[in-house]
Amino acid sequence: MADSAYFCTLTHEGVLAVRGPDAGKFLQGQLTCNIDYLKDGSASLGARCTPKGRMLSSFRILPDADGYLLAVAGELVEPQLTELKKYAAFSKSQLSDESGNWVRYGLVGGDDVLAGLGLDLPQAAGQVVRNDGRIAIRLESGRAELWTPHEQAETLKSHLSAQLTEAPLNSWLLAQIRAGIGQVFGATRDLFIPQMINLQAVGGVSFRKGCYSGQEIVARMQYLGKLKRHLYRLALDGSQIPQVGTELFSPVHGTSVGEVVLAAAAEGGIELLAVLQDDATQDGRIHLGSADGPSLSLLDLPYELNHDLEIQR
Repeated sequence: MADSAYFCTLTHEGVLAVRGPDAGKFLQGQLTCNIDYLKDGSASLGARCTPKGRMLSSFRILPDADGYLLAVAGELVEPQLTELKKYAAFSKSQLSDESGNWVRYGLVGGDDVLAGLGLDLPQAAGQVVRNDGRIAIRLESGRAELWTPHEQAETLKSHLSAQLTEAPLNSWLLAQIRAGIGQVFGATRDLFIPQMINLQAVGGVSFRKGCYSGQEIVARMQYLGKLKRHLYRLALDGSQIPQVGTELFSPVHGTSVGEVVLAAAAEGGIELLAVLQDDATQDGRIHLGSADGPSLSLLDLPYELNHDLEIQR
């Protein structure tokens, strides 16, 4: 894959901006995460849901000047802008696509490089440091994102290249899979509720904030504990990376038991995240694409689901 320390350009995501005096109030009524928790300048995972609790997008959000920036799958930026603008019509908020304003890099093992740029980043996930217009964000499993204004990108990339190996995007996606961080793309839009991708386990859902679209369904699933589908990490032999949304099957069931959330090439095969029915994982016989398709094996996630901890957020 890549050397232990590397950087790559995050070309798969865009940046949606919400700015203005009412930006925080507006987003608080739209998103699963608690905007009030970001007043210290930190970042958070989160999602936007339908009234039925199905995710229309997932993202990483951070405050910026007079508003907020959301890093979201590139194919979802325009649909989210179109939909959100309808709700923002009577709010003092302005929404725009700022993807062209920023170039974003993912760093693994790059803390010394960040420190040399005046971005001495703490280890706790969600911490944000800024310097000279650049933004560094600590992610799960020790990874980091480095955001730079577009006009500084060429100089910064040369600086990174002198100290770190440049890796393909696949290496970053593999690291995300191993961190157990699910994500919504076009093929899985309106398919999962947040707990199906374990978003509540990684700080992306607040159960102490007020109402937001889909909140009733999301809260009911958390407190009643009736959810039967969760995010799992799996391994697959071969070199053909399955598409997001590819169905998974079990011989115990007559229909699909899950969908691929994210997949990447790994050493000697493929690793992926998938939403699966819990009883299918207990049987252990899981196949890609059809009941007699390639077999998958379960791998560990780096965290455990903890209901008592999750509802404290």
